[in-house]
Amino acid sequence: MNPKPNPRARAAAMDHARAEALAVEALGFLGRSPERLVRFLDSSGMRPDTLRAAAQSPDFLAGLMDYVAQDEDLLLAFADEAGVKPESVMQARRLLSPAAFPD
Repeated sequence: MNPKPNPRARAAAMDHARAEALAVEALGFLGRSPERLVRFLDSSGMRPDTLRAAAQSPDFLAGLMDYVAQDEDLLLAFADEAGVKPESVMQARRLLSPAAFPD
């Protein structure tokens, strides 16, 4: 009998495409909570009507992951909802912002 897979163990190899997909998931996560979305918009200086266009930019996705990573409670809540380890969120952040994390 095979054990039931653990959704938190979803561990796709983190590459740039997966990092971008996780950032898009993070945007959806924020969007499902008006309070979280308003805090993000206030922090970024964006307005709801500019969010869709901004979301097309790779820099936006990097900034979004930076925002999520800055707040431990937000990071943990997002990781839990996305079914990934918090470390995966941090790996995605590094991949989307390589200049911010020189080796």
